[in-house]
Amino acid sequence: MASKDLKTQKLSTSKDLPPLAISTTILLMNPEMNSKFDIYQTYRKILQDEEMSPPLAAILSLSELMVESNAGTMFELVKELNDGAEELKKHTTNSISLNAGCELFIAFVTLFPHESDSFAGLKTELIKQGQKYAREAISYRNKIAELMLDFIKDDSVILTHSCSRVVIKALLHAHKTKRISVYVTEARPRGLGVKTYEALTAVGIPCTVVLDSAVAYVMDKVDFVLVGSEAVVESGGLINAVGSNQMAIIAKAAHKPFYALAESYKFHRLFPLSQYDLPTHNPSILSFPSLPPRSSVTQPTGAGVFPQLTKDEVNGTPSISSSSLKQRAMSSEQLAKNPDVDYTRPDLISLVFSDVGILTPEAISQYLVAMFAG
Repeated sequence: MASKDLKTQKLSTSKDLPPLAISTTILLMNPEMNSKFDIYQTYRKILQDEEMSPPLAAILSLSELMVESNAGTMFELVKELNDGAEELKKHTTNSISLNAGCELFIAFVTLFPHESDSFAGLKTELIKQGQKYAREAISYRNKIAELMLDFIKDDSVILTHSCSRVVIKALLHAHKTKRISVYVTEARPRGLGVKTYEALTAVGIPCTVVLDSAVAYVMDKVDFVLVGSEAVVESGGLINAVGSNQMAIIAKAAHKPFYALAESYKFHRLFPLSQYDLPTHNPSILSFPSLPPRSSVTQPTGAGVFPQLTKDEVNGTPSISSSSLKQRAMSSEQLAKNPDVDYTRPDLISLVFSDVGILTPEAISQYLVAMFAG
C-alpha cells in the first residue's frame, strides 16, 4: 500500500463495505459494543476468509484497533498501533508477512495528510481508507496473473512450490488460453503442495506432485520455476516457504528462469544477508539435542538397529515397510527444529511480478524507499 496511492482514494459508502467493514462501522458508532477488544482473535477471524493473506488481515485488524482506540493525539495512536502489531507478532511463529502489513499500515497512518477538522474525523477516515485498501488489494492477484500471462507460452511445463494464492491465480488464468503442465513440490512438513495439486487438477490442468528431494531430478523437464512469496525484501531477495532457496539454486545451475510473484503489500523493509538474519530464526532451529552421558546410553542390538526391510512386490527390490516408516516419522519436536521459511538471494531471482509492475530484484529497493518515504 504505497501511501501516495491511499491518499488519492475516495471514501467508500457503507453499501460497498464487506461484512467485516460493516461491523467496524457499527462499532465506530457504538464503541461500548466491544469493550474487550482482542486484536489477535480479530486477526484469526479475518484469516478464516481464504482470500485474506496475513498482511491484509493485519491491516484490517489494526483498523479495528483504531475503532477501539481512545488516543487523542497522533503520537498516542501510532503507539497503540505499534503495540497492537507487537501483540500480533507475539502470537505468531512466522510473523514476516504479517509484519509487512503492519509496517505498511502504520507508515500510511503516519504519512496521511491531516485534512480533517478534528482528530476523531481523521481516525474515521484512516479506518475507512485502510478497509478500502484491504478490499481492493485482493484484486492485485488478478493484475499479477495478467502480467505473468505473456511469459507463459503454449505447452509450458512449470515447476512451483508449496501453495500460493497468487501462483494458483496465475496458473488458472493462463489455463484459459494456453496449454500448460505443472509440477508442484510436496512441500514438507505441511504438505501444502497437495492443495495446489487439487486446485489445478480440478480445472483440468495436468499436474504432478514431486518429492522435495526430486527437484533437481525434474528441473531439466521444466521451462521455468514460479513461486509465491511471504515477503520481498530490500535487497531484492525473497522470503518464502522453506525449500524455495534450494529450488532457486538448482534453477540457476540448470539455466532455468526463476520467477517470483508478490503483491506490493508483501514488500518488506528487511535486509537479510543469510538465512540466519531472518526474524523467524532462533537458536533452537537446526540445533543438536542434548544427549545423556555415553555410559548411560543403551546400545540397540539385533533387528532394531535398522528399519525393517520388505521386498517390493513390483521389482523385488528391498524397501522399508509402511509400519517402519510410520514408526520413524519425524516427531513434533524434530519438526520444530526446522525452519518454516528460507531466504533466496536476489542473484538467483530472474524477475519479480507485482501489481506495481515487473521488477528486477535491483528495482525492489528503490520501490521500497519511495513507498515509505511518502
